[in-house]
Amino acid sequence: MKCKNALLLFTLISFHAKGNDFNILDFGAIRDTSKLSTLAINKTIEACFKAGGGRVIIPAGNFKSGTITLLNNVELFLERGAVLYGSTDHHDYPRQQQPAYRSQKDPGGWYALIYAESASNIGISGFGTIDGQGARQVPRPGPKGAVHEDRDGRPRNILFISCQKISVQDITMQNSGIWNQHYLNCENVVINNIRVYNHSNRNNDAIDLDGCRHVVVSNSIMDTDDDGITLKSTGAAPCEDIAITNCIVSSFCAAIKCGTESTGGFKNILISNCIVRPSSCPTAPIFRTPRIGQVGIALEVVDGGIMDGVTVSNIIIEGTECPIYVRLGNRARKHTDEAPEPPPGKMRNISLSNINVYGAGNYSSSITGIPGSPIENITLNNIRIVNRGGLKQGEYRSEVAELEKEYPAPDKWGNLPSSGFFIRHVNDIALFDITLRSLAADPRTPVIADDVDHLHISDLRSDRPAAKTVQLLHVRTFKQK
Repeated sequence: MKCKNALLLFTLISFHAKGNDFNILDFGAIRDTSKLSTLAINKTIEACFKAGGGRVIIPAGNFKSGTITLLNNVELFLERGAVLYGSTDHHDYPRQQQPAYRSQKDPGGWYALIYAESASNIGISGFGTIDGQGARQVPRPGPKGAVHEDRDGRPRNILFISCQKISVQDITMQNSGIWNQHYLNCENVVINNIRVYNHSNRNNDAIDLDGCRHVVVSNSIMDTDDDGITLKSTGAAPCEDIAITNCIVSSFCAAIKCGTESTGGFKNILISNCIVRPSSCPTAPIFRTPRIGQVGIALEVVDGGIMDGVTVSNIIIEGTECPIYVRLGNRARKHTDEAPEPPPGKMRNISLSNINVYGAGNYSSSITGIPGSPIENITLNNIRIVNRGGLKQGEYRSEVAELEKEYPAPDKWGNLPSSGFFIRHVNDIALFDITLRSLAADPRTPVIADDVDHLHISDLRSDRPAAKTVQLLHVRTFKQK
């Protein structure tokens, strides 16, 4: 209850800085995208900060900028009709000093259009647009002057590191060079009523909450080429006390995801009242092929860490190859070079309920640990999945490799031998009120359970004969009603 009250409190609090308004035009900004307004905007932020805080106003018009650095008690406010374009020249994004917080992203250079580190009470709001022009980002020089594609050298639209009391509300963000928003080791974050359209470059996630605590993401619409709303932990800090609610997410990869990086783990995560739907972009710009999203809900621990206490409820998923993907693996990526290799992590106390899936592909949902490291205590309740079906013998796997060191993604396996759920290396799992249907005949078994201790199934319905609904392999203690 204490955690729920804290989350409710954050939905009611707005961290807008109080004080005077400072217009960037008064400090030399120019409504002309052939000229940079970086210096003028940063001067405005500095003046606002020195005055004790307030709003930095970007008025209606088109402005171009390199890196902007937010300071304590400063809110960047974009008026209706304002568009802040990111420069397409990488020289306009200076490499930031190595943050005090260490993570897997240390070598990346920390390039961003809007940047802050160790700042408090900061915000971005208004009714305008932030456009990173990611499709036009120029590759950075590599070793010995060679030009190469540097994934971490492309600027994010927003990068906040070790900040607290953050509010991002009402704006539109699009076309980042890499991830759209990256919040690293931040606390007390409210993201509300934003719109994201991100189909301009590789790794075009919508939101990455990386080792953050006390966060609410709500009432937002996102459409991305890569992952949608992503929780991850690239350093020692966990993702903890995070609520994602009332969002509509479209993605060609994973719409809502915990992972892949999991060093600090995940605790007390609530995902509710969300819709996953196909992207409005007709083809994935990077992969250049028409396809549906890969995953609706993904929960992953593959770099050590512990996932404990995740609730996913009231979700509609339309058109993904794999509706639900729960994976405990052992990629064992270190968060710094000097860190020890992490042991296999843990996943426990997970609940998925009231999930309606239609238009799914044939990958099948899966819940898989690895030998000696099972997922523990997971419940699925009131879940309905309608998949495409139509497979023939030989078009799906008869054997499923462990692949515990691989990157976790359902396309590593492709079409599994189950049509509904493939469950392996799990202790204490319950499936209640589950309906599994196929639009076209599917010869696969709806549910396969392998190396499972304590499996409870009640009210399982499918379009296969009851005797062929569940296949049990090395299952200890099985109850079915």
